[in-house]
Amino acid sequence: MNPGRVVLVAVLGWGLTACNLAPEHRTPEVATPAAFPGEAPPDALIAQDVTWQQFFGDPLLKRLIAKSLELNQDLAAATARIDQARAFYRIERANQLPQLDAGAGVSRSQAPLSALDPALADVRRTVQFNQFSAQVMVTSFELDFWGRVRNLTESALQQYLATVEGQRAFRLSLIANVASTYYDARAGEEGIELAQRTVETRSYALGVAKDRLDAGVTSRVDYEQSVILLTQAQTQLAEWQRTTAAHWNRLWVLVGENLETEMTDMQPIEAAGQFEALSPGLPSSLLVARPDIRQAENRLRSANANIGAARAALFPRISLTGAFGYASTDLSDLFSSPSQIWNIGGALTFPIFDYGQRRAAVELATAQREELIANYRKTVQTAFAEVATALESRKRFREQVAAQYTAIQAQRRLAETADLRYLNGISIYLEVVDARRGLFSAEQQMLTLRAAQLQNGVSLYVALGGGDEPLEIAAAPTPAVTPGVAQ
Repeated sequence: MNPGRVVLVAVLGWGLTACNLAPEHRTPEVATPAAFPGEAPPDALIAQDVTWQQFFGDPLLKRLIAKSLELNQDLAAATARIDQARAFYRIERANQLPQLDAGAGVSRSQAPLSALDPALADVRRTVQFNQFSAQVMVTSFELDFWGRVRNLTESALQQYLATVEGQRAFRLSLIANVASTYYDARAGEEGIELAQRTVETRSYALGVAKDRLDAGVTSRVDYEQSVILLTQAQTQLAEWQRTTAAHWNRLWVLVGENLETEMTDMQPIEAAGQFEALSPGLPSSLLVARPDIRQAENRLRSANANIGAARAALFPRISLTGAFGYASTDLSDLFSSPSQIWNIGGALTFPIFDYGQRRAAVELATAQREELIANYRKTVQTAFAEVATALESRKRFREQVAAQYTAIQAQRRLAETADLRYLNGISIYLEVVDARRGLFSAEQQMLTLRAAQLQNGVSLYVALGGGDEPLEIAAAPTPAVTPGVAQ
């Protein structure tokens, strides 16, 4: 076997079994509760077993979410970042292997005979030469004895995986934003209907009050109070219309297009059909269920690899060059054995004095890891706080809705009684005004409460990690990705 090849194989084998100076990855310890507060319903499922299609019951909301996952521009940008991170990982991975270049060339030269033989100095003649060559070359391949290149590749891989988890987290956030905005818009639509009915009723009551005033049956005070009741409803109607339009406009941005032609099958907010029997599961499962926590850990792994690459830069860097091929003055003899050529060489670069630049790079990478450790712990703490808050809110919203329902019934009976008392001359019209104003306010508050209750359900679903379909990824140079975004 050619001795140059033997040396090349031996050195490459040594380089591929080099050491690794990166610190061992350990997931930072974070104090977590032994159990989440409250009790789950008897038929409860964990969030990972419930897809968003199963969680939401409103057909229109499902269509809006599906469209947003297809057309939302922020999600498209997040998916593009995955492609960028994947390409960067492939670039770094390619640096671990020798790059082979093939080349071929031909040259023609001319020289005087006197240059070849001084005895022919008086002979004014020239000789022409042809030179043909073909070879395969390895250009400046770094022998990764200290793991610098491998750690850069590992860092790029973990950044890629973190980007994938970031896109998953954004998908869940997008689903939550679409649902939350939709519930606000639906509450607004029902608020508009309530205000319109109230305006119609109070307009009729104002007409009656005007007739009674003209007939001298009631005073100007009663009439003016009827005017106040009507203008209150009109003002609230305009407010509902303003805020509801803003909610729909924001929803179109989240979805990615205006879908007014598909505004059918809207469920009443009271019967949204949202999945309610969610179990928080074990607190420890949250660490692997939430994509933002997984993203934080991937970034921490990347930081460890960067430390290894920075430490490796303190040691000598050895690069290898080599070539094997053929060269001949005759094209017909180019690939014959006597025309064979090869060369192998190496270069060593050793840092002597760089004003502490390389050591500062190690300190920088270490400090960046400390920052990411703190970010990981903060992410975990935030996740547990979000789940605990959503669970407590779920219980309190149920109590509030039940109490508000009782208040509406009492307020409705009070309004009916006030009307009877006024018609029978037992009380003044101000009592009727207060009762009707209280009923209208209570009904509006119920709409707001129901929307908030549904939004809290979505918050709990997302805080628990959701059940969004996972993206297919792999650690290979060409991992498969399902973007779910229109190009």
